[in-house]
Amino acid sequence: MVQGRGGLPPPKEPSVHETRSDVAAATTSDPHDRRDDSHDRADDESQRHREDPGDSRGRKDGVGLPFGRPGRPISGTPFTFGFTAALGVLSAWLLVQALTATGSVLIVISMALFLAVGLNPVVEWLQQRGVARRLAIAAVFLLVIACFTGFAFAIVPALSDQAGQFVKQLPSYVAQLQNNPQVRELDQRYGLLERGAQYLTSGQLGQQLFGGILGVASIVISAVFTTLTLLILTLYFLAALPSITRTGYRLVPKSRRPRVQMLGDEILRRVGGYVAGNLLISLIAGVTTFIFLSIAGVPYALPLSIIVAITDLIPLIGAGIGAAIATLSALFVSLPVTIATLVFFIVYQQVENYWIAPKVMKSSVDVPAATTIVAALIGGTLLGVVGALLAIPAAAALQLIVAEVVLPRQERH
Repeated sequence: MVQGRGGLPPPKEPSVHETRSDVAAATTSDPHDRRDDSHDRADDESQRHREDPGDSRGRKDGVGLPFGRPGRPISGTPFTFGFTAALGVLSAWLLVQALTATGSVLIVISMALFLAVGLNPVVEWLQQRGVARRLAIAAVFLLVIACFTGFAFAIVPALSDQAGQFVKQLPSYVAQLQNNPQVRELDQRYGLLERGAQYLTSGQLGQQLFGGILGVASIVISAVFTTLTLLILTLYFLAALPSITRTGYRLVPKSRRPRVQMLGDEILRRVGGYVAGNLLISLIAGVTTFIFLSIAGVPYALPLSIIVAITDLIPLIGAGIGAAIATLSALFVSLPVTIATLVFFIVYQQVENYWIAPKVMKSSVDVPAATTIVAALIGGTLLGVVGALLAIPAAAALQLIVAEVVLPRQERH
């Protein structure tokens, strides 16, 4: 027998069976011992929590940390993050500059799309009666061109006639000023007539008139070009409106496409109904004004009625502008005719606001009065008259989205 150090036998090596039995015994030891160990660990953890409460709660919900729980680290180097942020700011600035530079073009495009959506119900109405879409678009577009042409032929001769009459009557106006006692007194004090004569004989008047003529010519050319561009874009948008809507719906995920399509079709229907209804109300205003001015003997009844019809398209203030122009024109007839014209417009506005407009707009745009005023003010501030025209149908579309999407989602939660 081999003896160990000190004459003692060496320690016996445990066998494999003994090792397995020891492991099993350790794993199947008394559960009270394991429970005691867990209690000891819990006590140690609670002791650490009492010593540093922020370390326990802060790592879970960030309550105990002074600056909140730290988030996930940003991927990439700080240079990459700063460079990406700088590119984002630069892109936003370039986008703002591009929108500012192309603001007039975007306004024309928006107006063309707006008119196309408004004329589409008329085209669909003709399609339902067996007319092909191309022929329906051609008929509607010819009607629009006829309206623009009639407006030009009605307004331009009246303006040229008024300018000619003013030039003819200018000497009589000057004579009336000279015979006026107040003007005489001012002339004696300040020499107004002498200064006016010097101004007329100098070359400044001719230069200013030439510059004014060039300015008016440039304005007329720009207006004609803008009108032609608007008509051409309206024609293209009207012809391509079904394909535009189909392409827009295909950009939506397939699971949500049916609902988005229903909402989009309803928005287009409401916007188209608003445009068509507004045009009908303006037509009624123009025809009624023409009948009254013709009976009252006010000169240029046709161009004045066209101006009233066009200004009636502008929300809130358009009807007042047209009424003011027609009433001032009635001053050239007599004071009783002027008073009668003013009373006519006051009565007609009440009839239009409380009877005609609700009848026409009841199936298209149902926007509260307060929302209409706020939307028109915001749109007019941003884009002028065009913004005021687009604001109300945009508010109607937003109201539909809120009622059909936002509010039901809030009710579910």
